[in-house]
Amino acid sequence: MPRWEQHTAAARRSLFWNARMERMPRAELDALHLAKLRGLVAFVYERSPFYRRKFDERGLKPRHIATLDDYKRLVPLTDKQDFICLQSERPPYGDTLALPFDLVAHHVETSGSTGLPLAIPLSAYDTERYGESWTYGFWAHGIRPEDSFYFAFNWGNFAGFWSCYYGARRMGCRVISGGGADSQGHIKNILRLKPTVLISTPTFALRLATVAKEMGVDLRGSSIRFTYHAGEPGPFALPAMKRQIDEAWGADSGELLGIAEIEAFAPGCPERDGVHVNEMNVFTWSMNPATGAEVGDGEVGENIITSYTNSAQPLLNYRSHDLVRSVGGCACGRTWRKLPGVVLGRTDFMVTVRGTNVYQTAVENLLGEHTGVSPFFQLVLEHADGNDRMTVEFEPDPAVARADWDALARAVGDRIHKALHVRLEVNPMAPGTLPRYDLKTKRIIDKRPKELRRELDR
Repeated sequence: MPRWEQHTAAARRSLFWNARMERMPRAELDALHLAKLRGLVAFVYERSPFYRRKFDERGLKPRHIATLDDYKRLVPLTDKQDFICLQSERPPYGDTLALPFDLVAHHVETSGSTGLPLAIPLSAYDTERYGESWTYGFWAHGIRPEDSFYFAFNWGNFAGFWSCYYGARRMGCRVISGGGADSQGHIKNILRLKPTVLISTPTFALRLATVAKEMGVDLRGSSIRFTYHAGEPGPFALPAMKRQIDEAWGADSGELLGIAEIEAFAPGCPERDGVHVNEMNVFTWSMNPATGAEVGDGEVGENIITSYTNSAQPLLNYRSHDLVRSVGGCACGRTWRKLPGVVLGRTDFMVTVRGTNVYQTAVENLLGEHTGVSPFFQLVLEHADGNDRMTVEFEPDPAVARADWDALARAVGDRIHKALHVRLEVNPMAPGTLPRYDLKTKRIIDKRPKELRRELDR
């Protein structure tokens, strides 16, 4: 076998899309980060009116950034609301652009699930880098260029799956768009066109499985070998959800953590228990959201992100409001920072019920593991008498008799109490009454006063 063929065969067996970068020693990674950050700070100070104004308010010059600690301490934090306000005042992008307007090659937006959508301008370079971020996770999951992707959603301007499309193209895979098909249409398309990879939000994969069952279709016999998900907590954050998806589809489900305005920045770990920060494309550190101080390795903190791939609208020290536990080292061999359990909660959706911190993902895991509970549920947040309240509303599995719903709700409540040491109200809802979503599923229904939500979101 010629040497180039030997190299190609070995590469295909590897877990890594780019082994040199994914296994780079920490000292080299940190040196690379510092060089990139110093260049980025100089770039935005020269090109972006928004950042020049932010820096000048602090008397900060690019030359002041000599270490990674300097960057974390001195570069001001930014937030989604900063950009939304500027875009509202001067649409479409305010004064945040760092490139000429005619270099914006693709306009996308956030889903708007927590408020107004954020406009995201991407240069041609940005779209290519954004797309390749997905390939690290695809490759580690076992997906290869001969696979074909089925995108089960209506494209619109939603940034997340547009970047996934660019990732599939980067790998050379066949791409099939589900377009505006309804759930039955997606099932029929998959059976007819025989893709091997399903791309969707995780809850929509479960919804498709429910519809297929109603149609008399066993998806375990379909062509799908992999499902890959983003947009909401998925298989590597919620083990119970992974089991449900894998069993329903007879496939191996995977996950990527992304933030639309940042990029697809955290591909799934080959160990299937979390994601890794793509340290070629972003720099992250974790902050105590109450004090602003950096938290240590393995401690829960808010993920603060800087993207190297957003040349049109740069994002520096950007508050994600995602609570994560960041650790170094992994059995898979990647040296990139790992986020076990992916996102553990949100700074705006972590509630304190009678002195106990309750995270959305913890409740989701418990519900997913309980027999008789369907994938359709929501968590209702309220505030009364100076305290937060969380109520669980769920649909029992259709196989559960109506006379058994209350007993099931009590059993779910007892399980939550035993695991989280807090008693939540649990209400069964008639099957089919809770909302269904094609993209992000809205699990949190926040009925707390608006001013309180702003306080928690700062």
